[in-house]
Amino acid sequence: MKYYIIAGEASGDLHGANLMKQLYKEDSSAEIRFWGGDLMEAVGGTLVTHYKERAFMGFIEVIMNLSKVLGFIKFCKKDIAQFQPDTLIFIDNSGFNLRIAKWAKAQNFSTNYYISPQVWASRSGRVKDIRRDIDKLFVILPFEKEFYKKYDYSVEFVGHPLIDAIADRTQVDEALFRETHGLGNKPIIALLPGSRKQEIAKMLSVMLSLMDDFEGYEFVIAGAPSQDFSFYKQFIGDRKVGFINNNTYDLLSISFAALVGSGTATLETALFKVPQVVCYKGSTISYQIAKRIITLKFISLVNLIMDKEVVQELIQNDFTKKKLKAAFLKILDPAHREKLFEAYFELETTLGGKGASSKVAQQIVAGLKAK
Repeated sequence: MKYYIIAGEASGDLHGANLMKQLYKEDSSAEIRFWGGDLMEAVGGTLVTHYKERAFMGFIEVIMNLSKVLGFIKFCKKDIAQFQPDTLIFIDNSGFNLRIAKWAKAQNFSTNYYISPQVWASRSGRVKDIRRDIDKLFVILPFEKEFYKKYDYSVEFVGHPLIDAIADRTQVDEALFRETHGLGNKPIIALLPGSRKQEIAKMLSVMLSLMDDFEGYEFVIAGAPSQDFSFYKQFIGDRKVGFINNNTYDLLSISFAALVGSGTATLETALFKVPQVVCYKGSTISYQIAKRIITLKFISLVNLIMDKEVVQELIQNDFTKKKLKAAFLKILDPAHREKLFEAYFELETTLGGKGASSKVAQQIVAGLKAK
């Protein structure tokens, strides 16, 4: 059977790759065409467009690149029509995917959505569009099933795919890793400023400012696969900071603490049991718009899932060198670290067991065969 998958960003590429592996197991004759990244391409199939070509962040950035966005949407519809897949699988990336889903459903294509759009965070009115345009929605956060139940929409909770991605990885040899990347023997502080240029530009300099006061630690930037080192260099300057490109999991597995941009990375860091401070700063206009439509108490997935402040969040004007230093000192404190570890273990239990990608693939393939 033929599958058309649309994913965006590094996290979508990861989850898409794991799903593709399971689809090939369930359907040995699977033909997959996709929008994604390097990880998905390594699994097989045909890459149509790399996610880094459409990595626009925030309302203003999207508006500034509106002609490009509309061009991608037009091209995507044409490509789907030519490929004639048995089903489409959307992964996160709601701004783009929901537009394609509306068109696809009207063309009588089978539609599946893996990793729900965050309608529980803002613009809940989109639920009616999802019900109309998506045949089956697979959710990965425990509270999402109850959220959709309020709208009389039955969804499938499959657990979080990050549990599989982290559990199945090869254990890193710390000594070899440090030697390979030119790192010393000091405790490592991982810096995860995000994957988009706008995020990195807003946050990396403030993160790096801690190096002036904490010489006893090795600060290492987790470079995003979508960005070259040359972009980071302008913020690093003459500082002696480590840089690990496209290998965040190995870095987190040996890190003592981390400074993390909001998003999936906050959950990844927690699952690696690394104490963290969550950081976020966007353009002023984008932030003011977001603040008016997002109704959540927290921005990090860790706190949202646990429904309490487990990790400290420094958002927009609170993301300053002074406040970051105070928050960083807190996660170095042994007593606070012990509380964080306990909360992290509770978080992992709440997320459910392994097998998210397998469950999704099995249900999609079974549904197609039943037709």
